[in-house]
Amino acid sequence: MNRKDFIELLKNWQVALLVILLVASVVFIFPHVEDGKLTTNLQYGLDLSEGSWLQMEFQSEVVGFETSRPVTDFLTDLQTELDAEIYLIADDKLEIRKYVPEPELGQIFTAAGGRLTSYEQGVSKETGEQVKQILEQKLNALGTRDAKVNPLTSLSGVTRYMRVELAGVSLSQAKDIVGKQGKFEIRIHTTGNETEHVLYGDAITTVGIPSQEPPGSDRWGVSFTLSEDGAAQFRDAAIRYGATTDPDNHWLDMVLDDAMVYTAPLSQDLAAKLQVEPIRQLYASTGSGQEGLNAAKNLEIHLRAGALPVGVSVAGSGSVSAPLGDYFKTMSVLAFVVAAIAVGVVIFYRYREPAIVLPMIGTNLSEIVILLGIAALIQQQLDLLAIAALIAVLGTGIDQLVIITDEVLHEGRVPSPHLYQKRLTRAVGIIMVSAATVVIAMIPLALMDLSTLRGFAIITIIGVLVGVLITRPAYGKIIMAILSK
Repeated sequence: MNRKDFIELLKNWQVALLVILLVASVVFIFPHVEDGKLTTNLQYGLDLSEGSWLQMEFQSEVVGFETSRPVTDFLTDLQTELDAEIYLIADDKLEIRKYVPEPELGQIFTAAGGRLTSYEQGVSKETGEQVKQILEQKLNALGTRDAKVNPLTSLSGVTRYMRVELAGVSLSQAKDIVGKQGKFEIRIHTTGNETEHVLYGDAITTVGIPSQEPPGSDRWGVSFTLSEDGAAQFRDAAIRYGATTDPDNHWLDMVLDDAMVYTAPLSQDLAAKLQVEPIRQLYASTGSGQEGLNAAKNLEIHLRAGALPVGVSVAGSGSVSAPLGDYFKTMSVLAFVVAAIAVGVVIFYRYREPAIVLPMIGTNLSEIVILLGIAALIQQQLDLLAIAALIAVLGTGIDQLVIITDEVLHEGRVPSPHLYQKRLTRAVGIIMVSAATVVIAMIPLALMDLSTLRGFAIITIIGVLVGVLITRPAYGKIIMAILSK
């Protein structure tokens, strides 16, 4: 192919798109030398880098119930008997934030005038997301790199396990991070911007979920309860610094790890009550609408000072040392290279023509580079299963290029342009049906919280889409231009 033909080929939008994405992918991957080592922007999972993982099991359950009593009375008796936080998450479902075996819980329900209709250990999906948010905030505050928090949620919507992966962190450090609470403090404004300490987070005994006050209104907030000593300290400070008589000039600040998370004055009603007696049950209003709800959710997390709303136990743990991660990385690269060479040998044996084999191998490898570029862009971690997905994409990609090549060639020659386009369209149609089957098969794995299997599915789906939409059409134009000579 001479220079003129090559330029004409590049003017084809499908080929031009392939070249542009290939260059952009190299930029996203950004291979460069750092500290004497070749490094990239690719993110590696625990299989290929040093780190630890913890799988935690929630000590809680989501249960279905029936009762002929008023639900509020039934729940009150249950809460007294169980001495645990209980939340009504549906008309006939409860989340009990304390582990109680099913037989024992069934007896308690019967004694309270109800019946246990279903039992599943874990928490509701909303509580699982809250725990995930708390852990992510902890990890971000500590500057932990390449951290992943994955709730493992069943089809029923109950989250029983939470998996935390921490690159560059030892197992003992990982357990310490997950269990670490922040320093929460309430301070009161005295004069100007000066503030004085009122109490620490250990004086807060319970924290409610975001609620509307009054019920049914559009205003959101979070209720929390102080210990008896904490309520007395709160009242003394409010009276001493004038917050009960002049609340607008003596706001309360809530601070978590020296960062302001909430500030507001006492309500007139609360200020009047504090003049008379200590108040244990408090309510922090955060505003109205969706913004107020979001603020209430964040404040709930801060009031807990990073403590998880439900108890957990470590159901599994493990770590990967730096030498082992480097070994896995080396072996993964070696496996990929061997797979690429094997594919090249088989293709050459089939066609015995470099003009066919080289474009096929080049197109296939460019697909892998584009796929890695997308992974770097969306910060998709690469682990052993993701590498397996890359090798699978390499193999299925060659299969589809063979289909195109065999379909467009007619008795060893390129047919007329009209017939060529017709055959290419038919080949691409076959490939699209095959690709759709793979994507549909992978979608459940991509949507379900199955940790590393999810990465495998995502890489496979992206690889199939890149092939069908970008590299296969471009290859059709490239192989026609080459074989017509």
